[in-house]
Amino acid sequence: MTLNKPFIVGIVGGGVAGSTAALKLSGLGINTVLFEAGESLVSGPPICHLHAGGNLYREISEQQCVTLLEQSIATVRAYPHSVNRRPTVIAIPTSDPGEPEAILNRLDALTAHYKALVDQDRNNAVLGPPEDYYTLFSREDMAALAQLPLPESPKTPQEWMIPVAHHMPHDSFKYPIVVVQEYGLSVFRLAATAALGLEKSSHCEMKLGHKVIDLVKEHEGWTIHAQNVDGEVISQRVDYLINAAGFRTGKLDDMVSAPRKRWVEYKAAYVAHWPSKPGQWPEVIIHGERGTPQGMAQLTPYPQGFIQLHGMTQEITLFEGGLVKSDGETAYPPLPESMVVKADGGWEWSEIRERTSRAISHFANWLPAFEQAEVGGKPLCGAQQIPGDDPSLRAADASFESERYARVELVKASSALQAADRILEQLECHHGVKLPAGWNTPPLPLTESFTEAQVVEKAKALTALRGYPEALAIPFPEK
Repeated sequence: MTLNKPFIVGIVGGGVAGSTAALKLSGLGINTVLFEAGESLVSGPPICHLHAGGNLYREISEQQCVTLLEQSIATVRAYPHSVNRRPTVIAIPTSDPGEPEAILNRLDALTAHYKALVDQDRNNAVLGPPEDYYTLFSREDMAALAQLPLPESPKTPQEWMIPVAHHMPHDSFKYPIVVVQEYGLSVFRLAATAALGLEKSSHCEMKLGHKVIDLVKEHEGWTIHAQNVDGEVISQRVDYLINAAGFRTGKLDDMVSAPRKRWVEYKAAYVAHWPSKPGQWPEVIIHGERGTPQGMAQLTPYPQGFIQLHGMTQEITLFEGGLVKSDGETAYPPLPESMVVKADGGWEWSEIRERTSRAISHFANWLPAFEQAEVGGKPLCGAQQIPGDDPSLRAADASFESERYARVELVKASSALQAADRILEQLECHHGVKLPAGWNTPPLPLTESFTEAQVVEKAKALTALRGYPEALAIPFPEK
C-alpha cells in the first residue's frame, strides 16, 4: 500500500465482526486499531454452527440460504480449526403442520450451488463432496439402523444416524428425515484463532478493556475517545471508522448522528451435561413454530457429554420483551436492562437452573433418555442486531453511512468475512488503498499458519477465563 502517510482504520468492537475485519485488514498491511470493552475477543451471542445453507430456518428465502452457504464456506476456509465436523439432522415432528417436502427443493438448489462453487475452486469443497451435501432417511431406514451397533467413530451419514435411530421414537417424526453437512462452529476456538492472529500482527493495535465513550468527526477522519478499566480516557485519530459494536452498534450511530432502522434480539443457549450419552451424536434440529411452546429444539454435541441447547420458546432461548426495534429518536433499540446485564454475564443461578432444566425437558419430548441430563454450566448468551425492518432476516453484512464510516451488521457469524471484503472494496475505491491480487480469497493470511493444537490450547484458556467447561474448546467428534 503506497500512501503519503499511514492510513489508519479504527474498529470499535472485538466480536466476530470486528475481529474478522481486523484480521483481514491488518493481514493485508492496513494499519488498524481495535477497541474492545471486554478482556478478550469474540464473546458475544451463542455461536455454535455455520448455517451452511440456512437449513435451520424454514421461513427465510432461498437467496438467503444461498448467501449463508457461500459465507459459511469462506468461514471454514478462514477459521478451519474452529469447525466441529459432524452433520446435522433436520426432523419435523408429527405435531408440526409443516411437511418435509417443503425443504427438499431448497436442498436440491443448495446442492447444485455448492457443486458450482466447488467446480469453480476445489478448495471450496469444505463440506465434503457436493453429492453428499444431504441424505434422506425413510422410516424403514431408521428401523434398520436401530438394529446396528453404535459406531465409535462415525464417518458416513448412515453411521451418524445410528444413535438417533436407537434412541428417538420413530413414530414421532414425519419422513423423510434429512441429514445435511451443516457443521458446528466453536466460539472458543474461533476467538482463540482471532486472538492468536491479531497478537502476531504488526499492523493491528489491540486495545482490550477500552470502552468507546465518544466519536468526533474530524476533517478526513475521526477521533475515538475511549475509557480503560482504570478510568483513564485516551484519544485515537483514525482515517476510517468501522462500527462493529454488535447489538450496541446503534449507540455509536447515535454518537455520530447516523439514523438507522434495526432490530435487536436477546437470546440464550444452555449448557447441559449428559454423562450417559450413548455414542457419537450429530447435531439434531427438531423443527417447530418459533415463539410457541412447540418451538424449534436444537441439540449441539461437544466432547465429554456436554451439550449446547436451544429451544425457540419464550421460556427457553427467547425472552419476553427480548425482540425490540429502533425508533425515530434513537438507532439503538431499547433492550431491557435485565437482558443487557445477562449479556454481560450477570445471570442468577436460580434462573440458570430453571431455564436449562426447561431446555432439557423440551428436547426430551423427542429424546426421552435426555431427561437424565443435568445443568452443565452457565448459559452462552448475547444479543444480535438485525438491520432493517424484517426481524426474520438472517443474512446481512456491511452498510455505509459515508465514505469514512462503515457498520458491520451481522446476524450470523459466517457473514463476517463478506462484510470485511465489502469494506475493503470501499477503501480501495474511495481512499486509494492498494490491494494485492487475490486479496478476497480465503484463507486469512494471519491465521493460516496455526496448528489445531495451538488453537485448542488458547481456546481452553478462554473457557477458563470465562468460566465454561473446557470441553467446549475441544474439537468434536471426540478422538
